[in-house]
Amino acid sequence: MEVILEAPMNTNQLRKTLDLDFRTVKHHLGVLENNDIVTSMGDHYGKMYFASEKLMENIELFEDVWTGVSEKLKGEGEEEK
Repeated sequence: MEVILEAPMNTNQLRKTLDLDFRTVKHHLGVLENNDIVTSMGDHYGKMYFASEKLMENIELFEDVWTGVSEKLKGEGEEEK
């Protein structure tokens, strides 16, 4: 979501930016779109994904949750050392 919030992208651009498998990115975009977190415009390879209006109305909540998740993941990584 951080990447899409910076600039709308298509699946292939996201795949390259995130260094993930195309099908993985496509799957997660579908989940996000079905849950009204992202919206899309266009068809096939030119289909661009944007942050939804619903997300933007709740961006502060999203950022709070994302900060908590990020901190928890950082803490788990330190425990493994």
